[in-house]
Amino acid sequence: MLELKNIKKSYKTGDFVQHALQGINLKFRTNEFVAILGPSGSGKTTLLNIIGGLDRYDTGDLLINGRSTKKFKNKNWDSYRNNCIGFIFQSYNLISHISVLDNVILSTTLSGYSKKKRKKMSIEALEKVGLKNHIHKKPNQLSGGQMQRVAIARALVNSPNIILADEPTGALDSKTSKQIMDLIKEVAKDKLVIMVTHNPDLAKEYANRVIEFKDGEIINDSNPVINEEISNNKFSIKKTSMSYKSAINLSFNNLRTKKGRTIITSFASSIGIIGIALILSLSNGFKIKIDEFERNTLSQAPILISKQSMDMNSLKDMSNDKSHNLKEYTKKEKIYSLKSVQNTIHINNITKEYMDVIDGIDNNLIGGISYSRATNLNLYTKINDQIRSVDTTYIMSSLPTNKDGSDSTIMTDNFEMIYGERTSNKEDLYLLVDSRNRIDESILEKLGYKDQKELDFKDIIGKEFKVILNDDFYKKIGNRYVINTNIDDLYNDSNNITLTIKGIIRGKKDNMFAKISSTGILYNPSLMEYVIEKNNNSSIVRDQKEFDYNILTMEKFSSEKFDEEKNNILSYLGADTVPIAIQLYPKDFNSKDKILKILDKYNKNKNNRDKIIYIDQAEMITSLSGNIMDAITIVLIAFSSISLIVSSIMVGIITYTSVLERTKEIGILRALGARKKDIARVFNAETLIIGFSSGLLGIIIARILIIPINIIIKNLTNLESVAKLNLIHAIVLISISILLTLIGGSIPARIASKKDPVESLRSE
Repeated sequence: MLELKNIKKSYKTGDFVQHALQGINLKFRTNEFVAILGPSGSGKTTLLNIIGGLDRYDTGDLLINGRSTKKFKNKNWDSYRNNCIGFIFQSYNLISHISVLDNVILSTTLSGYSKKKRKKMSIEALEKVGLKNHIHKKPNQLSGGQMQRVAIARALVNSPNIILADEPTGALDSKTSKQIMDLIKEVAKDKLVIMVTHNPDLAKEYANRVIEFKDGEIINDSNPVINEEISNNKFSIKKTSMSYKSAINLSFNNLRTKKGRTIITSFASSIGIIGIALILSLSNGFKIKIDEFERNTLSQAPILISKQSMDMNSLKDMSNDKSHNLKEYTKKEKIYSLKSVQNTIHINNITKEYMDVIDGIDNNLIGGISYSRATNLNLYTKINDQIRSVDTTYIMSSLPTNKDGSDSTIMTDNFEMIYGERTSNKEDLYLLVDSRNRIDESILEKLGYKDQKELDFKDIIGKEFKVILNDDFYKKIGNRYVINTNIDDLYNDSNNITLTIKGIIRGKKDNMFAKISSTGILYNPSLMEYVIEKNNNSSIVRDQKEFDYNILTMEKFSSEKFDEEKNNILSYLGADTVPIAIQLYPKDFNSKDKILKILDKYNKNKNNRDKIIYIDQAEMITSLSGNIMDAITIVLIAFSSISLIVSSIMVGIITYTSVLERTKEIGILRALGARKKDIARVFNAETLIIGFSSGLLGIIIARILIIPINIIIKNLTNLESVAKLNLIHAIVLISISILLTLIGGSIPARIASKKDPVESLRSE
């Protein structure tokens, strides 16, 4: 069954070479009790370790059932030890932090048996050695003889073919030694037992074969194998493997014996997690509050469609332009194109077709609509009894209304009439003031209130303006039109439109959308529609259309330029029917998305020049605030992550300390057939547990700290429940904690896996 052919083994220390075995030739029977005698240093333990696969021979061969082991790899030796070898050590080599039963089960976990069968096999083995009533005790609760019985049960549980006993009674008294030897002799009835001892009396009394060693050589063999003996045993070694669950259980039991250190380590490792969890909670909470605020204040922020618009895609391309990354005064002998900001400006050609699309949008989606036109008003007012022209640039804008002209939700939700009355008459105007009742001084100047720091509401209400229509404002001399200079008479003409300020409007309290609105004079859209209609039918406009507008000719301008100049003239004459800007006010965010789909559908399959590019003001603001919050969060997380890196290093140091403390356990596991990767798995499992516990502890502590943080924020800002920990963030942080601890512990785990099993077993 087992044969050693010319086995040699040497150990080199510096220049000194010790020959432990010098050409050993031995054959063993399938069933016999062999005692190996010899003084210390004679090579008997080395022989036992080579037979057990813990140590490797230099030359020669070890044959198992006639099969050579010369080409055995580490995994073959591991499987061989687990399937074929059972070790009984002088110092018992039990793992102290697990129970007696678990010590025995440990040997079976590498053999691939089910959990139920492993437990049954282990209890039966302990029952054979008389320890059934002690299975739940820890090894340090047993006597020396009982611990050796546990070691024997562990050696027998997998039914190995060979039992190797190294001074099994060396640490026991004579009475206990006899009991153990009787037990080993019983085992030898159906197995090969090879026992190393320095006690010749013990060897002669119990062994049926005694081999004497001296200086690494056999000097006597009392019962050598002379004839070839046929063995019916087939060479079969199953692959060994420790499951992750077994590795976790083993590491968990070890950590339980060091509760204090484990808790401190977990807490120290959790500090970074706590910091990041709090940052994410605050960031998440503030984002929710910002979203709520934006939905309340920006849900009706307009979609702006203007004559000139910013092409955001071109702007992105410009920001990504690699030429911007070139060093100043580059030494490269190359020319690069530079994208101009002008390229990001898109001219929208708002046509009648596009206006039909706007008109076709469902009324239920629109909270209000406002048109801005380049149409000029021939507007006059009395200032100190003098008739003065009023430049309407930047002071007058259209009230947002529903498409039927009625008050929109934009006005009712965001603004209030603080003085005067609201009507639907086209002749009525309204003064829009800010939250402090202020109005731009340039507007006041145009209205005739120069250098006045304050005015009573009643001084404004009733203020009149006159709009003089084209047929009266221009007079024809020959083929040309000139402005009628008789303004005093025109001002009192009955054909004029008399406009009157009827009320004062202000944004509602705590309404940001209203607060950011500019001040000025608001008019009903019906006013401009009426003026355009009247002016469009005036003599000057008809004649301008008929005579190519007296100034322009097709020879001077391209058709596009001609159309542009024509529209400019129509605007100047107050007859341009197409607005230069449209402001669509959605009822809510969902309505806005539907409106944008309609606008995008119009642009589909059109070339860039014919597309109408809009600006979603709510999206611009929300993305800006979101980007700022994300940037702040990233910076804070980056600082907090430093503690995570420190924690990872600390875990690596603590894991390495654990490796040093558990060196003997490593040797035991290797003796039981554990592979190198199984050893690494045990320590990776330990760091996994620490990583999980520190991550979970960090989340729990962060969750507790959120309570006082929210109270403080509430007292300072009146915002309730700002800090909110997202479940996904919590799971991600626990995962990061596990990952970092695994990384930190990977090097110590690798060191553990490479430890020599023989040297590990000798450590204390």
